[in-house]
Amino acid sequence: MATRRLFGIQQLLSLSLISQITIGLVLGILLAVVAPAATASVSILGALFISALKAVAPILVFVLVMAAIASHQHGQPTHIKPILVLYLLGTVAAALVAVVASFLFPTTLVLNTEAASGEPPGGIVEVLRNFLLSAVANPVKALMEANFIGILVWAILLGMALRHANQATRTMLTDLADAVSSVVRIVIRFAPIGIFGLVAGTLGEAGLGALLGYGQLLLVIVGSMLIVALVVNPLFVFWKLRRNPYPLVLTALRDSGITAFFTRSSAANIPVNLALCKRMGLHEDTYSITIPLGATVNMAGAAITITVMTLAATHTLGIPVDIPTALLLSIVSSFAAAGVSGVAGGSLLLIPMACALFGIPTEIAMQVVAIGFVISVVQDSMETALNSSTDVVFTAAGSAAATGEPLNLKRPAAV
Repeated sequence: MATRRLFGIQQLLSLSLISQITIGLVLGILLAVVAPAATASVSILGALFISALKAVAPILVFVLVMAAIASHQHGQPTHIKPILVLYLLGTVAAALVAVVASFLFPTTLVLNTEAASGEPPGGIVEVLRNFLLSAVANPVKALMEANFIGILVWAILLGMALRHANQATRTMLTDLADAVSSVVRIVIRFAPIGIFGLVAGTLGEAGLGALLGYGQLLLVIVGSMLIVALVVNPLFVFWKLRRNPYPLVLTALRDSGITAFFTRSSAANIPVNLALCKRMGLHEDTYSITIPLGATVNMAGAAITITVMTLAATHTLGIPVDIPTALLLSIVSSFAAAGVSGVAGGSLLLIPMACALFGIPTEIAMQVVAIGFVISVVQDSMETALNSSTDVVFTAAGSAAATGEPLNLKRPAAV
């Protein structure tokens, strides 16, 4: 019996990580349906997994970016500029898709006196102000608070300064980056257990009933995100690579989007994306910078959420929205989305800023935010999956277009 049980465990461990995550997902759903009272006790597994990812992500980004820049050889291209262009165009395109979807399927909200916690930014100027203040934050405080804007700035500055250090120092940085990467791989191996706890805990706490009252709103948001993921992003990839984009897009959705869906944090999914880019054979000098940067500024899903929720509020209140105003909303949503923190629910508190374009008072806008928190079980998960997988798609497309090198899109061997 013991030998058979050991053989069963070995078979389970021999499956690919994605297969193990799928098993954890199914088991979590079954537990929430069969024994919802027991989900509270296993939700700690999900909390531990997310905490571990969030703990290792800041130091990983700091060390990897610093080591990549410090070890960069003079004259060796990094191909970052075309990826940044894709980030910008992709976010604006996502906002435009949300505008079209909102016009085609106008949604009426039931606004009430429900309030939501948190203070929204007062306007785009305040968003930019917070961005700049984050960039010059104390490096130790930035690491402690997972301020990825500040972490990136300090990593870039120190990396540039250390390019003039002796070879032994730069070798030490490379070894340190490898060591931190090893710790990350250990954390990621526990993803199936973490996903099991996350799914069981989330469904056990919120249930599916809370989502039924906002079915059309969810359909517009999720539908817009699916269009961006399966139509718009592939068009960008085809534009850059001139070949079938779906192998790359589907690989990113499977290997990055699935974990991001459940972690609901672009920042926490940075280690997953870095590992995926390495497996694809991309240059570390490129992805070690663009992936953390994408988790901070490449927010197509956030742009969709802000746009759809704002236009739903205008429709409910009977405020007319013409095409030029809708285009302005798309631009504002895109820039606001770039200032969204890479944590769960970050985009919702920017809705009042977009609502201010139409003269909607903060009291009403915060009720829209409250609705956002009700549907966030699905909305925020889909948003993060789109944001994080798009980081990989655009990084791979931009890098491959610049170098002409093929991408390794084969599934990893069983472990």
